[in-house]
Amino acid sequence: MRASDIPDEMRRLMAPKMTKEFYGPSPGIFIGAEGYPKVNAGPLGIMENNPLYDNPASWLNLSYMQIICMRAATLRANKKENIFSKERFVGDLQEISLASLPTEVEMIFSKKPLFSMDFDRITQPIGPSAKLEKLRITENPKIDVKVEKVAADELKANEAARILYSTGIDVYKITTILSSGVLGIDKKMVPTRWSITATDDIITKSLLHDVRTYNSINEIMVFESFNLDNRFVVLMMPGSWEFENFESWPRGSQWYGLEEEYEPFAGRTCYAEKQAGGYYASRLGVVEHLHKINREIEYLRTEKMGQFMRELMGLKFIFLALFFLSSYLWLILSSITTFFIE
Repeated sequence: MRASDIPDEMRRLMAPKMTKEFYGPSPGIFIGAEGYPKVNAGPLGIMENNPLYDNPASWLNLSYMQIICMRAATLRANKKENIFSKERFVGDLQEISLASLPTEVEMIFSKKPLFSMDFDRITQPIGPSAKLEKLRITENPKIDVKVEKVAADELKANEAARILYSTGIDVYKITTILSSGVLGIDKKMVPTRWSITATDDIITKSLLHDVRTYNSINEIMVFESFNLDNRFVVLMMPGSWEFENFESWPRGSQWYGLEEEYEPFAGRTCYAEKQAGGYYASRLGVVEHLHKINREIEYLRTEKMGQFMRELMGLKFIFLALFFLSSYLWLILSSITTFFIE
C-alpha cells in the first residue's frame, strides 16, 4: 500500500496544518541509508500529543487506521551529514536519542513540510518531512544515569548495547541510541533500518550464550497468535538450539510466496537475505522467552503475514507479536503425531 492509496477522508484526518517552524516534543531520531556515508539525519517531531507514540508494545491493540493516523502525525526533519560528523547538530541528535522522555525542541525548515507517507517492510511509516535549517533543544534532556554512563564509557558498540539491555533498557530504545552514533569506539551514525537489525542480532547472540547451556524442554510446545490479519505459529521441540523460520505472504502482496531461513546450534555464518530483518526480529522474540524460562529448544516458526502489516508497523511488530505470544499463550502437547499449518 502506498500513500496515494489512502482515502481522501483519512488523508485529511492525518494532515495537520504545517508551517516552516515546529515547536514541540521530539521522541527520537531517524537516520536514512540513502547516500551512505553521507546520509539524511534529523529529529522526529510529534505534532499531536499521543502517549502511545513511543510505546510500540501498545500498538498491538490499535486498528490499522489508528496506527496510520498516529504515524502520519510524526514529522521527520533532516539534513545531510557524514556518518562521522562531530557537528553540534549530531550532538543534539544524540541527546534526543539518549533521553528517556520526548525532548522539547525548536526546528526551522527551509520550506513548509511536505506530507507523504512511505511504507516498507523494515521501518514504520512516517508522515511529513522537511529539510532542516536549524535545530535547537529548548530543555534539558532527561537522560537515565545508567544510559549516560554507558554512553560515556569507551566501549565497543555491541558491548554497550548488551549492557544497556542488561540494565532494563528496551530494545526499541537501544536501536535509537545505536543509530545516533553515540556508542562505540569508532563512533558513527548508523542508518535506522540497519540499527534495528544490528540491535536484534547483538541482543540475541548475547542471550544465546546462556540459552545454549540450558537444559532442553521435555515436551513439544505449540504457540499460536492472530493480530491484524497476521497469524503466528511457533513449534518448540526438545533438543539443542536450532532455529528455522518461515514467512508466508498472501497473493497480491509485494512479497508473495514462502521464504525459509535456518541456523544450526553454532549460529549463522551469513546474513539472512531472504527474510532480512524479519528473521532477526522473530529470533529475538523467541530467544528472550527461552532466556526467561531457562530452557533450550529446537525451534520452528511459521509466520503468515497480512498484505499490509509489516509495511505499517515495521519489524518491531514481529518481535512484539512473538514476545507476547510466548509470554502469555502456550499450549503444551506431550506428543504430536501430525503438525499441519494451513
